[in-house]
Amino acid sequence: MCGIVGYIGAKNCVHILIDGLKKLEYRGYDSAGIGIINDNYCDVIKTKGKVSDLEKMLTGKNFTAGLGIGHTRWATHGEPNMVNAHPHLNKERNLFLVHNGIIENYSSLKKGLQKEGYNFLSETDTEVLVNLIDRYLKKKHNLGTAVRYALNEVEGTYGIAVIYKNEPDKIIVARKGSPLVLGVGVNENFIASDVNALISHTSQVVYLEDNEILEIYSDHFVAKNISDKEIIKEIHEVDIAIDEISKGGYAHFMLKEIMEQPESIYNSMRGRLLPEEGTSKLGGLQGFEDRIAHSDRILISACGTSWHAGLVGEYMLEQYAGIPVEVEYASEFRYRHPVINSNDTVIFISQSGETADTLASLREAKKKGALCLGICNVVGSSIARESDTGVYIHAGPEIGVASTKAFTSQLVVLALITMLISREKRLSVTDGQYLINEMKKLPRNVEKILKMNDTIEKIADKYVNAKNFLYLGRGYNFPVALEGALKLKEISYIHAEGYPAAEMKHGPIALIDENMPVVFIATKDSVYDKVMSNIEEVRARKGKIIAIANEADDQIDKIVDHAIKIPQTADMLTPILSVIPLQLLAYHIAVKKGLNVDQPRNLAKSVTVE
Repeated sequence: MCGIVGYIGAKNCVHILIDGLKKLEYRGYDSAGIGIINDNYCDVIKTKGKVSDLEKMLTGKNFTAGLGIGHTRWATHGEPNMVNAHPHLNKERNLFLVHNGIIENYSSLKKGLQKEGYNFLSETDTEVLVNLIDRYLKKKHNLGTAVRYALNEVEGTYGIAVIYKNEPDKIIVARKGSPLVLGVGVNENFIASDVNALISHTSQVVYLEDNEILEIYSDHFVAKNISDKEIIKEIHEVDIAIDEISKGGYAHFMLKEIMEQPESIYNSMRGRLLPEEGTSKLGGLQGFEDRIAHSDRILISACGTSWHAGLVGEYMLEQYAGIPVEVEYASEFRYRHPVINSNDTVIFISQSGETADTLASLREAKKKGALCLGICNVVGSSIARESDTGVYIHAGPEIGVASTKAFTSQLVVLALITMLISREKRLSVTDGQYLINEMKKLPRNVEKILKMNDTIEKIADKYVNAKNFLYLGRGYNFPVALEGALKLKEISYIHAEGYPAAEMKHGPIALIDENMPVVFIATKDSVYDKVMSNIEEVRARKGKIIAIANEADDQIDKIVDHAIKIPQTADMLTPILSVIPLQLLAYHIAVKKGLNVDQPRNLAKSVTVE
C-alpha cells in the first residue's frame, strides 16, 4: 500500500499522475514513482521520499505519454528506498506494475521463479507478482490472461495496475481486499485507489469488487471476474467538491477538519431527528429496527479511533437500550473464533470503509449469520457495500491521517442508532426529546469550544518538551482519554497512555512526578466526585494537571494547573465535546515540535493490510 493512480488517453499522463499522487499524499507513504509508456519509449522514475522529490526528478525532462501508472508506497516488505519503490518492472518485457496489499505466499513463488532464472532486485513481495505475470507473457498469453493466471496463484490481498509496452492500448487493474476505482472520462479513463484522486477529472466512477479484473482502454472498459466471466459494472455519480479536499486557507488539513466539526456534526444528524417523537430516522436501517432492538447482544468491531468510538457506543447502547454490548479490536476478532449467532447484531465502524481487519471481521460475521451493520464515511466503500444495512456519517472527506471530525461524527451516528432502537424498547418520549434537544445544540457548543483555540495553544506551549502524558477519564469519558492519548502519540510522537481514572492507583500512579502532565476529563456527571479525588491524588504527587471541565465548575479551578471549560450536555453526548480540546492540544504540541501533523511518520490513513 498506499496510493495508486493511472491514466490512459490522449493527454500527457505525467502531469495527471503527479497531481493524482499529490491528492493521495494524505494516506501516508515513504516513496513514490511513475511508469509511462508511449509509442517510442517507456520509463520508470521513482524515489524514496515525497511526491515533490519525484516531481523535481521530472523537471526539465520532456516526457510525453498517454499511458501511465503511479504509486505512493507505505513499506511492508523492505525498507523505504528507490529500489523497493513502485512501480516494479520486468525490464526484458517492459512490463510495469503497482500494487497495494500483501502477497502472503510471495516467498514460495519467488523460489520457483528464481529456479526458472528470474533475478530479483528488491525486497518486496510486489516484484514477485510482476515476474509471475511475465512468466505467462513468455508463454504467448496476452496481458489480461497473464494477469489472471498469475493472480490465481497468489494468496493475500492486492489492488494492482499493470501496463505493458507491447500492448500500449490498455491498463489492467484487479482487486482483492484493496480498493480500486475507475474514473470514466470522454475518450480517456483514470484509475485510483481513492476517489479523491479522480474528482478533478470526472464524477463518473466504477468501484471494483474483490476478484474482479478490468481491461481499461481510452474509450471503454471490459470487466471480468477472476474466472474470466464477463460482468456488467454500474457507473456511479460522485458528489464531492474539489474545495472539500483542499486546505481552505488553514495551515494543515488536521486543523481544517477540527474546525469543520460544527458543520460535520450537523451534517451527520441533518434530516435524521424526529423531535416530536423523541427518536431518530435512519433510512439505511429501515426495516431492520426491530431486528436490531431485539438482538441477543450487539458486538462492535473496529480499529484505532473507530474502536474508541465503539467503546462510547457500548456505554450508550447498554444504558439506553439495555442490550449487552461487546467491543472488539477487529484484528483480534477475526482470528479468535468468536462465538456469534444469528440473533446477534455486529456493528463495523471504519472511516474509510476499507480497513482490512474490519472488512475481514465483517465477512466472518456474515458467514455466521449475524446481522452486519456498517458505519462509515466513504460512500461506495467495501464495508458500505458488503454490510446488510448501515449508516453513513456524512463527515465529508477527511484528509488528515489522525482522525478528528470522523470520530465525532461516528459518535453522533452511534447516538442516533441508540435513540432509534431504545425507543423501540424502553426510552420514553420525554427522555428521547431531551436527547434530541441536546443533540441540536451540539454544533453551537462545538463552536464555543473552538473559540478557545488560542487558550489551548498557550497550554501546549508549556508541554511541548514533555516526554510522557497520562490521560484519565471515567464512564463515557474513559474512551475519550484513550482517544486523546492516541492523538498525541500519532502526531507528536510523545508517549501517552489513556487509563480509567480509578485504575491509576493500580500502576500508573508510579509514573507521576513534577514532570508528568496528566489530562483529566472531569465533566459534571455521576462520577465527578470520584474523578476529583483522583485529581487530588495526582496533585499530592506534584503532577501537572490539565482538566477538561464544565463551564459552571469553579471548584476545579482551585486544584488544577489548567482548566479548559466546555458546555454541559447529556452524559452520552459529552465525549463529542470533551474530545475536541484534546484534538487541539495534540495538534498544537505537534506543530510546535515542527512535525508534519497531516502525514505522521509510519502511519497510513486507510490501513488496507494487516
